[in-house]
Amino acid sequence: MTDSKYFQTTKKGEIFELKSELSSEKKEKKKEAVKKVIASMTVGKDVSSLFPDVVNCMQTDNLELKKLVYLYLMNYAKSQPDMAIMAVNTFVKDCEDPNPLIRALAVRTMGCIRVEKIIDYLCEPLRKCLKDEDPYVRKTAAVCVAKLYDINAQLVEDQGFLDQLRDLLSDSNPMVVANAVAAISEINDSSPLSLIEMNSQTVNKLLTALNECTEWGQVFILDSLANYTPKDDKEAQSICERVTPRLSHANAAVVLSAVKVLMKFMEILNPNYEYVATLQKKLCPPLVTLLSCEPELQYVALRNINLIVQKRSDILKNEMKVFFVKYNDPIYVKLEKLDIMIRLANQSNIAQVLAELKEYATEVDVDFVRKAVRAIGRCAIKVESAAERCVSTLLDLIQTKVNYVVQEAVVVIKDIFRKYPNKYESIIATLCENLDSLDEPEARAAMIWIIGEYAERIDNADELLESFLEGFHDESTQVQLQLLTAIVKLFLKRPTNTQELVQNVFTLATQHCDNPDLRDRGYIYWRLLSTDPSAAKEVVLAEKPLISEETDLLEPTLLDELICYIGSLASVYHKPPQSFIEGRLGLSRSKLPSRSQSSTEVDTVPQAPTTPQQTVIPSQTGVDSLLGDLLSIDLNAPPAQGPTPSSENMQGAALDLLSGGSDMLLGASQSTQSFNSNTGVGLSDIFSIGGPMASPTTFSSPKQVWLPASKGKCLEILGTFTRRQGQIYMVMTFSNKAMQPMSGMAIQFNKNSFGLIPAQALQVPSPLSPNVSADISLPINTLCPAHVLRMDPLMNLQVAVKNNIDVFYFSCLVPAEVLFVEDGKMERRTFLQTWKDIPASNEIQYTLNNVNLTPDQISQKFEVHNVFTIAQRNVEGQYMTYQSLKLTNGIWVLAEVKMSPGVPMATLSLKSKAVDVGQAISQAYELIIHS
Repeated sequence: MTDSKYFQTTKKGEIFELKSELSSEKKEKKKEAVKKVIASMTVGKDVSSLFPDVVNCMQTDNLELKKLVYLYLMNYAKSQPDMAIMAVNTFVKDCEDPNPLIRALAVRTMGCIRVEKIIDYLCEPLRKCLKDEDPYVRKTAAVCVAKLYDINAQLVEDQGFLDQLRDLLSDSNPMVVANAVAAISEINDSSPLSLIEMNSQTVNKLLTALNECTEWGQVFILDSLANYTPKDDKEAQSICERVTPRLSHANAAVVLSAVKVLMKFMEILNPNYEYVATLQKKLCPPLVTLLSCEPELQYVALRNINLIVQKRSDILKNEMKVFFVKYNDPIYVKLEKLDIMIRLANQSNIAQVLAELKEYATEVDVDFVRKAVRAIGRCAIKVESAAERCVSTLLDLIQTKVNYVVQEAVVVIKDIFRKYPNKYESIIATLCENLDSLDEPEARAAMIWIIGEYAERIDNADELLESFLEGFHDESTQVQLQLLTAIVKLFLKRPTNTQELVQNVFTLATQHCDNPDLRDRGYIYWRLLSTDPSAAKEVVLAEKPLISEETDLLEPTLLDELICYIGSLASVYHKPPQSFIEGRLGLSRSKLPSRSQSSTEVDTVPQAPTTPQQTVIPSQTGVDSLLGDLLSIDLNAPPAQGPTPSSENMQGAALDLLSGGSDMLLGASQSTQSFNSNTGVGLSDIFSIGGPMASPTTFSSPKQVWLPASKGKCLEILGTFTRRQGQIYMVMTFSNKAMQPMSGMAIQFNKNSFGLIPAQALQVPSPLSPNVSADISLPINTLCPAHVLRMDPLMNLQVAVKNNIDVFYFSCLVPAEVLFVEDGKMERRTFLQTWKDIPASNEIQYTLNNVNLTPDQISQKFEVHNVFTIAQRNVEGQYMTYQSLKLTNGIWVLAEVKMSPGVPMATLSLKSKAVDVGQAISQAYELIIHS
């Protein structure tokens, strides 16, 4: 009879019987009793009262009985810590048992008993086991160190176990090495600091052990190798050559771990080197082979392939057929294959892809059919030469009159119109024929957008939009918003016969609707049309940016991070580990290495032409020369005049119209203008402009004491910097604390990082009477070549001020935000390309605390300070805002602000070819956010 008999008894008084059986002198009876105890424990019965009796059974030579007792101990030691101390002596004794299996069993159990009271007693047995002559005991002890570190990290460091763990990396047995690597990885992951560093010697030992380990040992070693940065191309190539054979392993985990190592090291190797192309060819077969596994493994492989294709599409560019869907594939595999097919689509295989997609669109699985139809639209957007063929395919699908196919086709055709304006509008008539069959919000909204966008080409556009208006309150918010915008577009294109229609939609949106988004949009449109129809045309009928297939790709920083986690749960979720794992200190953001991280290059490798990294300003040649420049300033000379901005340059600088209030925006005659009475009851009250309009203004730091009266011989200078209408100003207050008047004021700057010089002479009232203060705004010019010299700190400005008494010297810090110019907005494509071009090593991250703003509020606040939002996205519950800014010396800085809902902090990532500006930019972000 099998051991299942132990789970079939539920009689009363069982605990008492077990107690007596555990005390039996017969070994077999005692073993049977322990099995019954374990069975009861397994099904959830409380047998903790038998703890002393079970512990007494530890004194046995029977390995099976000892294993059972240790299992019981691991389960109940935490709830019975005082009783668990009774077992310490037995552990110590078992760690010296002649049988290596018992020694290993004892040390394994010691690591699993998470009781603070007894871990001090276990240090000596563990130390002996780490040096045991048997490799099985050593490999078990290595894992025990990681478990002990999780309970008491300080104890492990104090007892020198980390050093012993390092020594095990040189062990002659490969399994000991593998377990030591696993323990070290676990310790590094749970520690905020990297306690054990990898070096070339260690890496060679790991690669030697790699060939002889079990498959899971190989995974541990490969994962550790992935975290190592080779010192040059030669070492990187050597490691790749020794890892490449793992690609043919039967275990999928080993294959993906090897792929991760090679993907990371290819970032370090010279891209022009032939070996990189060879590696890419070698990566293809193992990835294809993974698709012949079970569906669950296929899905994991496909999610990882999705990342790999986004990073290096050349690897699988000729393997499109392996991603064609099979009839018996589960839906989750089908959808993932479909996504990869689109990523691999190009001019050479688009005909093949479209034929497949058209076939998929006739399947019975509704979700799959919808995805297939959308995929056809994505192909049209991605491959321009095939757009016409894609549109033709979509029209064929519309003719099938299958409801959900038609609706998906309408949605993707809207995107095609956005991508290729004025090219395929001839099919609008066909779309309008299927208007009645549209019942899903997204499809209805897409159709309404098409009608509004091309209203001038649709004779009965007003009738079509009016038909939607009849059930306005029953529509979803998405449809209502689109309908409102479409009718306003129609009115602007055909104002004569659509006045009543636009009046109706305004009434419905503003007076009979509870949705604030819809109501606000209605009010804004109404106000625009009432005050300035030409401005309304510019806003509503503005040229729209073209959409691209790249909008479906992961952000470059997120993609690089996920490549570092190939073969893990993060690569399946497409989320970084810190977004779904809590409570681990060591989880920091990973990123791919760059070529700049390798210190030397191999002479035999052909080098690509390199360009010097952009720097902010020339470096200082010495402190003495700097001091000499400052002291030799001739304050009697006329002030240096910087280059005056030309009218051509000034056209690129947008005036801050809002800083002057509504008078400046609308003109004095319009400052009290209200809406016409015929625009609706109550609207004139809501929109009348009775006073200055509240609008965002640039933030200026409060004045600081630059020159105290005690050092300025009774002259006190307070100051700050600000930027107004494209001009930097040094705003100062001069106070005469002396008993006599002061005169002859002059100012001059020393050489500085951004070539700042006064644009005019200092205009201080002369004489400045005793106990009188004067407020001065001194315009500042930038980029005077003779005045550029790198300062430390970078934003430091040394100033000399002269009056009739003496010359005074002081230093102040220029806030970076005043150096942000007005033409700092990048095009989206340029931004994406620039982000990719700047090496990963130039990315610096900062944490912004106490951020209590929404992404939209951040965008609005920063735009006033010439930091422009390029794109905003919600990625897996995290808000990503991408921004660009340009400094006065022409240096571009790209920023990514990552926020999570409900978390009062944000992660700021800055990328620039001049990394030394990062600190100043991050401080500017802090100031602006909290202003």
